[in-house]
Amino acid sequence: MSTKKGESLLSSSTSVEKYLEMEKAKNVSGIAVFIRERFAERYIKPFDKNHNKNGFIMMTSSCLMIEALESFWQGWRKSPNSALAFCQFFDRSGRFASLRGFSQEFYTHIRCGIMHQGETTGGWHIRRDLKMIFDSTTKTVDATRFLKEMAGSLSNYCTSLEEAEWDSEQWKNLRKKMKDVCANTKPKA
Repeated sequence: MSTKKGESLLSSSTSVEKYLEMEKAKNVSGIAVFIRERFAERYIKPFDKNHNKNGFIMMTSSCLMIEALESFWQGWRKSPNSALAFCQFFDRSGRFASLRGFSQEFYTHIRCGIMHQGETTGGWHIRRDLKMIFDSTTKTVDATRFLKEMAGSLSNYCTSLEEAEWDSEQWKNLRKKMKDVCANTKPKA
């Protein structure tokens, strides 16, 4: 997509201006497509057919996606409490039922370990060859399965947007978050 000079892209096919036009038109399906594209491009597609991918960076991407996606669900300008974002995300999604009860540990030993120390901590492990998303006895997460479920969570979110009324809490939260996303593309005065 070609853009005008100074125009900010929010995804490969949606500029700030195009998003604002869709919002003004209450284009539910267009915005849902844009959200799917934005998240997939940033967090999921870099691993498609990538022979150099590894579980560590896949989980890094997944953790970033959890916080971003939860911010859209909640309408947060920024995550007021990252641990809360993980707990709410895992509690809402049946895709991650095996991690319920382990949200705080996951946050501490996977997310914070990766983000602050460049490694997992507390005996937690990341693999890509499990037969399940999470093995609670060994505290091991399968990055490939985890990322696949993140893609499913994104799909579920976008489908729920398409099915929700424009004035629903879900849409109000998305618009609140997008107001900040759009504002963040402009330099601070």
